[in-house]
Amino acid sequence: MDAIQHQRTIQHLFWRAGFGASPSEVKKAMSISRLQLVKSLFRDSSNIKLLTQVSDAPAQDLKNIRQAVKQNAGGSREDLRDKLKLMAQERRESISSLNDAWVAQMGNGAYAFREKMALFWHNHFACRSRAVGFIQQQNNTLRTHALGKFGDLLMAVSKDAAMLQFLNNQQNRKRSPNENFAREVMELFTLGRGQYTEQDIKEAARAFTGWGFNINGDFVFRENFHDDGLKTIFGKSGNYKGEDVIEMLLANPKTALHISTKIYRAFVNEKVDEAHIAAMAKRFYHSQYNIADLMEYVFTSDWFYHSVNIGAQIKSPVEYLSGLQRTFNLDFVDKTPVLYTQKILGQVLFNPPNVAGWPGGKAWIDSSSLLSRLQLPSVLFRNETINVSVKESGDVNEEQLVRKNKFEINMNWQDFAHSFESIPDAALCKTLASYLLQVPINDATIKRIENKVSAPERSETVKQLCISLMSTLEYQVC
Repeated sequence: MDAIQHQRTIQHLFWRAGFGASPSEVKKAMSISRLQLVKSLFRDSSNIKLLTQVSDAPAQDLKNIRQAVKQNAGGSREDLRDKLKLMAQERRESISSLNDAWVAQMGNGAYAFREKMALFWHNHFACRSRAVGFIQQQNNTLRTHALGKFGDLLMAVSKDAAMLQFLNNQQNRKRSPNENFAREVMELFTLGRGQYTEQDIKEAARAFTGWGFNINGDFVFRENFHDDGLKTIFGKSGNYKGEDVIEMLLANPKTALHISTKIYRAFVNEKVDEAHIAAMAKRFYHSQYNIADLMEYVFTSDWFYHSVNIGAQIKSPVEYLSGLQRTFNLDFVDKTPVLYTQKILGQVLFNPPNVAGWPGGKAWIDSSSLLSRLQLPSVLFRNETINVSVKESGDVNEEQLVRKNKFEINMNWQDFAHSFESIPDAALCKTLASYLLQVPINDATIKRIENKVSAPERSETVKQLCISLMSTLEYQVC
């Protein structure tokens, strides 16, 4: 393996187990073995840094709404409308603040692998909630269990207030069962489509009756709402409760296969290899769903580093933004354009399109989003304006977002250029390309970029070359 290919395999691991790495980090990693690097990434993510951006207890979100209605019982409709509008704006600002905090933690924190896994589970257990405290609570649940046992994660999310609210299980009662949660826990979270019957869903919904939460976001089993009658699920009969259904789902090897397939598509390649996935599923099942063990198996397998898997994934919008932070050691000063960019690229954290989450893959790219991606480096580093409008979303802050479509960043180009001070001018563009791109770029493109860059200082030359390289199709994949 030549030096460039070895470098790309190191960067491949950094991208799959995180959000990329700076050139100095890559150079350091090239001096140790692959196994040592994997172990170090796991070790760095052994600690957990919870998000604490939302200081109010989850109850405040619900309590404030109820108080507003009560206090305006004798007031005008206009007064109530204004108060609810103000509360809605405060909620949006809190969600935006939470979004900023997570992007910063993905892009600058020491726990890249854990955050990458939390992002994966955020899409697997896709959920929306108007209660900001519930959102933060769920996100921290995903982070806490991201590398533990899948069974613990599944149980924790299944008893999570945001999920129970999103899938209507708070309304699931013995006299009027609601099947939403039971259906999604089978179809999306565990077995996959076609591995259960409609009768299984109906009976499982009965088992989940009484599962709910209180105003503080704590799980509550309301026994008087629970159907304690005989149920037949997957051919077995008993007076089952929700926990019993979860155990049945984990006992089925199809769950291990479904999760392994999703992990393969997210961390290896959208084009699946059935033999590799079968080996993953077998290991996952027999390890009692040990997530860390499965991911270590993937990252230490020779097939993970095959050329067909390197540069095979389109960066998600969040990966793109977080990767910028890690590669260039930059910080977004004004966070509003970060949210705006998520909107125009099609992935706003805490706001998945539906319970199935973001489809990913080629869905990240269309004519509008591709134009935005190609413009973004100039917007970031040349203080240009994003010339793409977001789709109407009903957000009253949309106009404010459009006015703030310029980035303000902290970054030191001289420090970044220092990593390349020994590289001769003739080889500078190609060397930068080897660190920024995970697929080869042809010599004609390199020559064209070199010809249009002219700067009096070395750091400015590095900056302009990087902007041009990042404005290519090749930069969109990792």
